[in-house]
Amino acid sequence: MKRQQNRQKRSRRTSYIIAAYTVKEGTHRDVIKNIGAGGLFIRTSRKVAEGQSIVLEFPLFRFDNTIKVSGTVVRADSDGFAVAFDKLLDVLQAKNGQLPNIVHEIDRST
Repeated sequence: MKRQQNRQKRSRRTSYIIAAYTVKEGTHRDVIKNIGAGGLFIRTSRKVAEGQSIVLEFPLFRFDNTIKVSGTVVRADSDGFAVAFDKLLDVLQAKNGQLPNIVHEIDRST
């Protein structure tokens, strides 16, 4: 319950970032729907089991600079799945009530 309460206190930012991730079902690419310092939600129709480890790689502030994080799948439904990071992403901590700007796929130059 405490983990749930802590997760809900952290701000999330709506996003549209393509992430590569590896779970026991394989390695895939799907879209991050929202992200915060403690975790994210991946929109997908894939079935991903709760409770398993996951490794993700995605751009956050610049397309030419990806970050790699690990975590646990904490929830899965028909829209996708939620991940709690193993360690907080300090770079996504809200400062003065504002989350930092992140990249979005619609801004990627072709």
